[in-house]
Amino acid sequence: MKRAGTLRLLVDLSDFSGAARLRELLAADPAIRVRCSPDGRHLLLLRPPGTPAPQLLVAVRGPGAELERAWPEGHPSPLDAFFLPWPARPALVLVWENGLAEVWGAGMEPGWRLLQSTELCPRGEARVVAVAAPRGRLVWCEERHPAEDGPGRPAAAFSYRVCVRTLEPSGEAGANLGRAHILLHHCPHFGLLASRKDLFLVPTATTWPGVAHILLIWSPSKGKLIVAAPGLGLSHSKSLNPRQGDTWDFRTLLRSLPGLLSPREPLAVHTWAPTPQGLLLLDFRGTVSLVQSHGGVRAVGSLQEAPVGLEGSAALGIFHGTLACVLGSTLELLDMGSGQLLERKVLSTDRVHLLEPPSPGMKDAGELETRGALRLLSASGLFYVGWEAPQGLEVPSAKDLVFEEACEYYQRRSLRGAQLTPEELRHDRTFRAPQALASILQGHLPPSPLLSMLRAELRDYRGLEQLKAQLVAGDDEEAGWTELAEQEVARLLRTDLTGHQLLQLNMVFQALPTAAWGAALRALQLQPDANGRLRSQAPPDVWKKVLGDTTAGKETPNGTLPPFELLCQCLCRLEPRWLPPFVELAQQQGGPGWGAGDPGLPLYRRALAVLGKEGTRPEALELELLLGSGRPKAVLQAVGQLVQKKQWERALEAGLALGPSSPLLRTEIFKLLLAEFAQHRQLDDHLPLLCRLCPPELAPHELLLLLRTYLPDEEGSPAPFPEPGTEPPLTVGLLRALLEQTGAQGRPLGPVLSLYEDILWDPGTPPPTPPRGPVTTLQASDHPSLEA
Repeated sequence: MKRAGTLRLLVDLSDFSGAARLRELLAADPAIRVRCSPDGRHLLLLRPPGTPAPQLLVAVRGPGAELERAWPEGHPSPLDAFFLPWPARPALVLVWENGLAEVWGAGMEPGWRLLQSTELCPRGEARVVAVAAPRGRLVWCEERHPAEDGPGRPAAAFSYRVCVRTLEPSGEAGANLGRAHILLHHCPHFGLLASRKDLFLVPTATTWPGVAHILLIWSPSKGKLIVAAPGLGLSHSKSLNPRQGDTWDFRTLLRSLPGLLSPREPLAVHTWAPTPQGLLLLDFRGTVSLVQSHGGVRAVGSLQEAPVGLEGSAALGIFHGTLACVLGSTLELLDMGSGQLLERKVLSTDRVHLLEPPSPGMKDAGELETRGALRLLSASGLFYVGWEAPQGLEVPSAKDLVFEEACEYYQRRSLRGAQLTPEELRHDRTFRAPQALASILQGHLPPSPLLSMLRAELRDYRGLEQLKAQLVAGDDEEAGWTELAEQEVARLLRTDLTGHQLLQLNMVFQALPTAAWGAALRALQLQPDANGRLRSQAPPDVWKKVLGDTTAGKETPNGTLPPFELLCQCLCRLEPRWLPPFVELAQQQGGPGWGAGDPGLPLYRRALAVLGKEGTRPEALELELLLGSGRPKAVLQAVGQLVQKKQWERALEAGLALGPSSPLLRTEIFKLLLAEFAQHRQLDDHLPLLCRLCPPELAPHELLLLLRTYLPDEEGSPAPFPEPGTEPPLTVGLLRALLEQTGAQGRPLGPVLSLYEDILWDPGTPPPTPPRGPVTTLQASDHPSLEA
């Protein structure tokens, strides 16, 4: 059945404050920048620099005041403006060419006010040419003062750099700008486009022709920089994490990738458009391509009409697996999978802007039918484009949903084998609460706070069922599946994870691991700190559900895993380096077998079981889990593995990392390494660390007795020097440092306890020589009694 596209009016512009000015700006200037707030209530219009009268207008739908600013001719105007992603209070950031950044907000008082002003480029040393605001960051491309070469020379063409500052929410200030980090040095003029996950650095008309066929993709969450050449079909990945001090020189980066420097014509792109799936580009032949986050490029389809020159306006967007392209006054809808033209509509105006849907979790409850649909803004109003549901696919009513939930609830509590149906509940009147709730939803009874809460929950549940119905209808857009997985995981984590719920959670993690882990990340409120450790602000009840072994003593169908093992398995697939910090954080929360008093395996052993059988696990992950467990046997096992691999420094650091509460464990690790020190000379370079690990209560004679038991047996009489090719034996010089460490607490006042203890207190210099005088020779005649 062919889908039928719909273009319906959502709201007239008269619902916005400053409606007349809003219509005037939309109808007058096709190059105006349009932004939409995350909650969909605010519209931002900004004329770009160079226009006769640069103006800023922020209109609000419903109650609230608009923000309107104008700058006189010749006065610097904002380069771009962005809404902050935090929905508590509306706030936006204005960025000027001279590097000035302002944060404006609408607080409790009516109107907008300036909250913060800062300089991105101090002392006016640079000029901002492009700026973008991906989630939680502000990124800009600035032009540094070029060298003595004139314009058009390589030094001037590569006199740009890309910088980033973090944006963190703040109460009254709206946002706090972190310290500036440099991503790229000596790069050409790049345009910046941000999606929800990635930042795209695209060439512009002024980019040096030799590199105008290259674009860059920075993924902050993965710490990677992708260098791609769409025309060559090549892409390379490099690490780039500003918090760890990573930065790249653009020319050095390209010299390390010679395949990308093949002679190639610059990219002839008419329109760029960032989407959650990647970067859409429309060339002058009318072909639309998608650059994915890993650098791969695939053709999506071709439009029936190609853009004419740079003057024609175009807008691109993706919704429900469909590409929407507005070219002039024509709207074309193409299937993302096959590239087939689905529908072509002629609009009444050529001044149309495509807006992304509101962020998940911020949608108006009355707009469930527009979930995931693109919105079109023109001087006539705000429209949405979507697909009508096929006939025969009906979304269940609120009453049916309530009855189905009641059937599942009573089926679990009853002993009857026959399946309980909504018809039986209705006919037998065994459960009257769903009927009451349904009547409340229909407005028959006055609402109360409790009933309002129940109504909101059922409305959310109905929206989830509608999303499922749309996906069943064939709208296999990745964003829809991601949203479904996030809502399912969030809902399941609020229930008792046993039986059917646990099986369903496993199925979601297997089908959509990335989206499921994102939902679990938000539920546990996990955040990394500056030391690479994880923190959590989730309540203990959530951790109790996650860490509980719900399958203890039971047979798990089809390999169903408990929630903790499920999260560990997901981390192994997505980001293995975060598995040890996650297990350490879980141990601090008091999981089964770790200080909680409940029987069961320790959490580190449950995580090791996810990695596979012993001998097949990744050695690095196994070592990190053993060292971070804090269990004596596990730490000793890890140190033993490090000793076998001859990783002496890491073994010593593992012992030194143990706190004062583990003196016995430190002593055991010291004895283990002392035995290696006595048998070979590979630990000599790490003798200072071994001395620090030496227990302070160990007496010198005890140390010598330990060494005597560890020394290898000598064959034959000892030789003064080792034979050529053999390892030298332990010397007194090496042993002296350890003996001094054992006696560092001071020499005892009592009798000497060890025959060797006086070695430690050797002053190092001989006593002074007595004064010499004339020696008198004894004569036999003087002393006749002295005879031989």
